[in-house]
Amino acid sequence: MKDNYFFPAVFHVGEDGISIHFPDLPGCLPCADTMEMAFRHAKEALQLHLYGMEEDGETIPEPSPVAEVKPGPGETIAMIEAWMPPFREKMLNKSTNKTVTIPRWLDILARKEKVNYSHLLQESLKNYLGVKDSAAQHFRP
Repeated sequence: MKDNYFFPAVFHVGEDGISIHFPDLPGCLPCADTMEMAFRHAKEALQLHLYGMEEDGETIPEPSPVAEVKPGPGETIAMIEAWMPPFREKMLNKSTNKTVTIPRWLDILARKEKVNYSHLLQESLKNYLGVKDSAAQHFRP
């Protein structure tokens, strides 16, 4: 797993905005209204796409040399960088919803005591697993 990737992106400026595709990454198709937004969206989409591939254990292809990518009419090419360490960190710290099942009588007591289920579950899991708050900084799936 690499920390830094550079992939060519094809920007197509049309009447309804800017569409972007990455020839080496089918399905990575951001769009935007302005060129500034297009570059920002291209970077975010590239990072998310690569992160998803890493999580799924997929092989990330080598990027095509920019000279081999031929733009069509109204298209331009730009190399987009994905610096993955901060993006991975951000994704590891995102919240996830979990559905749990408990006896009704226990839920009634907990609601009466105004228990914060999310906080309690987080603290209980950290205690059970023997981890501290900063564990996500060192966690790599």
